[in-house]
Amino acid sequence: MRKPKIVILGAGYGGLMTAVRLQKHVGVNEADIVLVNKNDYHYETTWLHEASAGTLHHDKVRYDIRDVIDRNKVEFVQGTVVEIKKDENKVLLENGEIDYDYLVVALGGEPETFGIKGLKEYAFGITNVNSSRQMREHIEYQFATYNMEEEKDENRLTIVVGGAGFTGIEFLGELTNRIPELCHEYDVDSHKVKIICVEAAPTVLPGFDPELVQYAVSTLERKGVEFLIGTAIKEATPEGIIVAKGDEEPREIKAGTVVWAAGVRGSSIIEKSGFEAMRGRVKVQPDLRVPGMDNVFVIGDSSLVINEEINRPYPPTAQISMQQGECCARNIAALIRNKTELETFKFDNKGTVCSLGEHDAIGVVFGKKVTGTKASFMKKMVDNRALYMIGGVGLVFKKGKFNVL
Repeated sequence: MRKPKIVILGAGYGGLMTAVRLQKHVGVNEADIVLVNKNDYHYETTWLHEASAGTLHHDKVRYDIRDVIDRNKVEFVQGTVVEIKKDENKVLLENGEIDYDYLVVALGGEPETFGIKGLKEYAFGITNVNSSRQMREHIEYQFATYNMEEEKDENRLTIVVGGAGFTGIEFLGELTNRIPELCHEYDVDSHKVKIICVEAAPTVLPGFDPELVQYAVSTLERKGVEFLIGTAIKEATPEGIIVAKGDEEPREIKAGTVVWAAGVRGSSIIEKSGFEAMRGRVKVQPDLRVPGMDNVFVIGDSSLVINEEINRPYPPTAQISMQQGECCARNIAALIRNKTELETFKFDNKGTVCSLGEHDAIGVVFGKKVTGTKASFMKKMVDNRALYMIGGVGLVFKKGKFNVL
């Protein structure tokens, strides 16, 4: 009797969690499991802001996928997904194709530029290991070049961050820690450095506790960040950005570095493959399957799960992706054993912590507000817990954060 073939697309938080849980739930004679990923490593997306600012080496944010999967149970295929032929139960890769009986789509998210002119060409994104490395090296290059110029161009030392959501604020926290080091390293007067955060929404960290938001803004302003709230980026140019607030005339801000951290959408593969989606995100059934499809699950940033309490989608986070991966693995194990009752996904929110740099953060953990070193400690514990859930104690010792206080 032929074993069913389970194919998992993507080794981010959701896909990798599905794979490591499936290898525990499913016997080697019950199913073939194939994990497909573009790179041979997983990277901690929630650490990329540190690599981008240069406060954490880019190699620290990634680890080899083969180190955490059971290679007797899971076949790893390094490949780039081009399209899902859902009517044929087939996935097209750049270098071949794979058939499946059960499919888990965990392809992650992509930057959402909202059609703003010039962003793709002139702004850096905190999207993957290589983009983070490129940004860090670019910022260092600007400081080094400014130091060597006969006619100093102070715009080189202006860094604009588009977006004051989680990614933008965490990046600003790391950047304000890194700037004094760069100034010392390249003999640059720190007073000449400008950091500007532009946010179209009327508040920083929309939806977060106002008291904690005020703490974050005050902390970053003390470290030199200027906030332009309720201000939209209209265009990115080779010289900087064009912004406008309400009905005011657009104005130019010249900057040597523009970072876009204001939007995430689902994978473009979702739309290309003909799934019904909103900005690349599929509104999944309670069991995480695609409506009308018994053998296809979508999890992580490409899935849309509604928070019934407020009738709005949960924001895409590592926490929800990993919980979806666990639920998805149990449901696939049930399906291959011919069980019809599948588990309903229920998000268990353990809390949210936003880093403001090495020893500072804000958060709500188990219903309690925390700030400062206590919140920073919790943030590192959250990061270590994610490692533990995927790779156990060994991965925590190898990649974990132990400079907790």
